[in-house]
Amino acid sequence: MNTAKPKAVSPDWLSKTLAGLLLGFTLAIGCAGLFNGLAGGMPITVRGQLAMWLTAPVWMGVLSGVYFFRSGKRAWAWLGGANLLVFGLMLAIYPS
Repeated sequence: MNTAKPKAVSPDWLSKTLAGLLLGFTLAIGCAGLFNGLAGGMPITVRGQLAMWLTAPVWMGVLSGVYFFRSGKRAWAWLGGANLLVFGLMLAIYPS
């Protein structure tokens, strides 16, 4: 009979949660801004509403998916890279 204990939940859940809260929020804001820049053909009222309502699902999706990372360091690294990518694309779209 195997009496080995199952592997415990990763102790860095706090680090993952903070990564999802902080970097997930900035990623959601960046995605909304990127959408706003790419959807230039829409009327401003519709585009503004869609960009605003895009923020919450992206943020909650990132926050719920952050626990699939093996460690908190990986969560911070991947979400930081995603933020750099999104804000880099925004700088390419809005050069001034």
